[in-house]
Amino acid sequence: MSSFPSRPSPDDERQFTELRMPPIAKTIGNLHRRIEARFPGSGLSRVAAELIQLAELNATVMHRLARPYWWLRGLIALAVAGVVAIALWASIQLVPFVRSGVGGIADALQSVEAATNEIILLSLAVLFLISLETRVKRRVALRMLHRLRSIAHVVDMHQLTKDPDWVVQSTPPTDASPERTLTRAQLGRYLDYCSELLALVSKLAAVLAQHQQGPVVLGAVNEVEVLTSSLSRKIWQKITILEIAGTRRD
Repeated sequence: MSSFPSRPSPDDERQFTELRMPPIAKTIGNLHRRIEARFPGSGLSRVAAELIQLAELNATVMHRLARPYWWLRGLIALAVAGVVAIALWASIQLVPFVRSGVGGIADALQSVEAATNEIILLSLAVLFLISLETRVKRRVALRMLHRLRSIAHVVDMHQLTKDPDWVVQSTPPTDASPERTLTRAQLGRYLDYCSELLALVSKLAAVLAQHQQGPVVLGAVNEVEVLTSSLSRKIWQKITILEIAGTRRD
């Protein structure tokens, strides 16, 4: 017997080479429960709940992007058949004119010219229909990416006032200062949850790129990934400050 393991199936090979929605959605759900358990009723918990809904919508969008639009492809097939039919009709009409002599050839050329114009118009219509499915799917993907970009900014707004300076130095608040009730440990967990939310937003954007390879969509996905990475970097600067302050106190 051979000691070599059996070759994995294509589905097993893709398990670690592509993102899948079910594990991402499960991770978002677990994160929401963690946030709600530690910060019940908080705004960040409601943002996580909203991200769960966006993950469900993202799965629907992925299904739409992967599924062919058969009605549109049917229109394309009809348009192509029309172009072929007109070309055949022009060829058939040309034969009697050619046999009838010089005058017939002149009439035939006029008929061919008219048929050629029709063929050009129908060919342009075919090209438009062929690109229509791609443009419709691109619009759907961009609309989803816009919502993911928006929720990333919402997460950033929730961590914006979570300043570690207040915990580290106990700076006296002003009348316009936001309410600060979190301890150093709680603030660290809060910021860490914000960073996880941003990472999951990035994953929801990246999974769309697996089903829509156009340069416009890929560019929008990269923008979301750059945005979430930049926002997460600011959060981890705050977490680092908290860790250094905790080390000095210990």
